[in-house]
Amino acid sequence: QVQVAESGGGLVQAGGSLRLSCTISGRTFATYAMGWFRQATGKEREFVAAVSRGGMSTLYADSVKGRFTISRDGAKDTMYLQMNSLKPEDTAVYYCAADQNWFVLVNGTRVNYWGKGALVTVSS
Repeated sequence: QVQVAESGGGLVQAGGSLRLSCTISGRTFATYAMGWFRQATGKEREFVAAVSRGGMSTLYADSVKGRFTISRDGAKDTMYLQMNSLKPEDTAVYYCAADQNWFVLVNGTRVNYWGKGALVTVSS
């Protein structure tokens, strides 16, 4: 059974940093493009960032570009989202997503695997 699991959420003051981690078990990590989505209270889920299977390509939402960095470590089968200069509007539940198809992943509507989410709260 495939399991996608996030870790690293928490409470941070505006301007601070957090790092989220995501692992996928039950499948070969290297064969999946990985990404992050987030959903704030009362809003629809939105794309945040994605990294290709080999890690050579990344994509970011305009709202996080320059502040967030997505990466993956094949030796640890782990993907990361380093979040710097956090703002209160970054407060949301962050979901890890995995799919073998890059375009499906970044579109977000038919992604194969999702984590349960990690809450990030940024106080002003």
